Amino acid sequence: MSEIKNAVIESVRLTNDDHGCLSAWLMLDYGGSGQGFGGYALYLPKSFNHHKLQSVAGHFVWRCMEVAGVSEWSKLPGKTIRVRGDRGGIEAIGHIVKDDWFCPRDDLKEQP
Repeated sequence: MSEIKNAVIESVRLTNDDHGCLSAWLMLDYGGSGQGFGGYALYLPKSFNHHKLQSVAGHFVWRCMEVAGVSEWSKLPGKTIRVRGDRGGIEAIGHIVKDDWFCPRDDLKEQP
């Protein structure tokens, strides 16, 4: 039988290290014990057979992490990337050594 209890969110994670798909976790503290909530596939990258661009948010988060070479959103600070743009705005970000660019305007335009 389910029960209802209070919890404090101790930490959060956006990650791609669980089965290679984007997922989110809330780590909960019940006051003496804890538990994780999440693990659902929020986005399947192009390497998956069932990939479809159905989640703009998932694709944006995934590509930022992929370009920076991290498996968690919280690991982005301190990473070096390339930037394409000017003072008017950034058009794209790219991996520091690979020819891998993320241009949201191109990637996120309406799908046929």
